[in-house]
Amino acid sequence: MTRVSVDYQDHIARVTLTRGDKMNALDDEMFRAIVDAGQQVAASDARAVVLSGEGKSFCAGLDLASFASMGQIDPVEWLMGRSHGDTNLLQEMSLVWRRVPVPVIAALHGAVYGGGLQLALGADIRIASPDARLSLMEMKWGLVPDLGGMVTLPPLVRSDVLRLMTYTAEPVSAEQGERWGLVTQLADDPQATALDLARTIAGKSPSAIRAAKRLIETAETQERAEVLLQESRESAALIGKPDQMEVVAAQMQGRAPKFE
Repeated sequence: MTRVSVDYQDHIARVTLTRGDKMNALDDEMFRAIVDAGQQVAASDARAVVLSGEGKSFCAGLDLASFASMGQIDPVEWLMGRSHGDTNLLQEMSLVWRRVPVPVIAALHGAVYGGGLQLALGADIRIASPDARLSLMEMKWGLVPDLGGMVTLPPLVRSDVLRLMTYTAEPVSAEQGERWGLVTQLADDPQATALDLARTIAGKSPSAIRAAKRLIETAETQERAEVLLQESRESAALIGKPDQMEVVAAQMQGRAPKFE
């Protein structure tokens, strides 16, 4: 059964979790399909990505059937291998979207629990419907967040918020999530809003957008001196090049830019 669909239109990749009958719950096949989709989009010429889920929820977290199999596997062998650079498969499900070189916008609705929330945190931007509920659900099952959330959460929320969500596993509203920094903005139709934003981004200089994502990643992870050098590197590689000159010409002529 197909777990994830990827469609391209007007330089936008629409990545959709298609296990709606199971609230897009994560099983081994779903993990692999999400990573494969991220790798496919990363290799494409898409200029922006919209990540969403079919059915009643974005993603309700780990499939309950997966818990039953945990007692039959060696957790060290399962989790400690680094199959994708610095991540295992489960962590890459979230962090592959940070490796995608263009902005990723997650459209959230319904349950955004556990691995579903950590998947959403891999996106650059999160747009949520007012009915969305967000939770780090792992403690409910005697576990800790281990799908990349401890990389993506600390830059977004205060330490006390991170601890509260981790210790209690209690769902919070999208409105609370916005106040805490988990949600970028609320929208009655998050998919439509995400697509509008993706179109805006896709209309910008493709090379500058990719440079901006690289630079932000450096700014969030490296020391001051390296950030300043990276600013200069990225700017030097853009100035006077075709995309940048087209932006300048379009501004001068009062028209939308056209990129190759």
